[in-house]
Amino acid sequence: MKALFSMLIAGLFSLQLIAQGNGKWDIILKLNGEELAGKVTEVGDDEIKFTYAGETVVYKFKKADILKVTYSSGRIEVFNKAPEPSVNPASGSNGSASESKSPFSLEEHHNKVAILPFSYIKDDQTASDELGVKVQNECFAFLNKHAGVLTILDPRTTNAKLIKAGVTKENVKGYTMEEICNILGVEFVVEGMVVIDRGQQSSSSYGNMKTTDNYNSKNNSGTYRTTGGSTTTSTQYYINNVTIGVYNDKGSTLFSQERKSMLNLQGEYKSALDYLLKRTPLYSK
Repeated sequence: MKALFSMLIAGLFSLQLIAQGNGKWDIILKLNGEELAGKVTEVGDDEIKFTYAGETVVYKFKKADILKVTYSSGRIEVFNKAPEPSVNPASGSNGSASESKSPFSLEEHHNKVAILPFSYIKDDQTASDELGVKVQNECFAFLNKHAGVLTILDPRTTNAKLIKAGVTKENVKGYTMEEICNILGVEFVVEGMVVIDRGQQSSSSYGNMKTTDNYNSKNNSGTYRTTGGSTTTSTQYYINNVTIGVYNDKGSTLFSQERKSMLNLQGEYKSALDYLLKRTPLYSK
């Protein structure tokens, strides 16, 4: 009876682990295409310590054998580049469709990132395309300095590919992120929006006093006149909100957050933009 009860408890525990899904685990993707689900307990200089899901034994894997780790939080840490596609020596070019990919079935666009032109809305009105491209370039400049082994497509290349594919800001919502990734030939896509709204208006006034002395020294008399005045200045404050989403070529959302800028002047969204980019899984110190 005790044995049956123990089996039931073990079965329920196993079902609970399955129900939790991979979203609760860290996923190690090795260079040979093997995926390991569990918990990364330590990342050292040359190796990673890892326990499999539902186990307690600690295993060690060389970082040289690991392509990347996708943590349960959604953050991705890349350690090595994907193997290059195989080449047919006889023909001097890539072979069949199956040979055009790496021998480990990793897509050719692996580790590539594209940044879409940002949506830019001011006072509930869509701003010019130039402002959206401006933020796109700022995003590229920041991520390109912290890309690690990732390759960030420059905005000009990204926008040219979108235009050639007939993708515009008017119809882009009709495409899935998986389709956008395939059009651009990337594994990850960054999409964002900047929204600027008028906030409170502050006014301040200050006054001044002026005294005129018309003293007459001959008869020891005089008149005194005091005048006053004030100056008023007003400052218009703005609320700057930035939203960033990161998606992969499987259509999954890896990151989606919104941030309000600490600065409340018009166009002061940059601090919020940098804050969010540092927290995406694409950022590498």
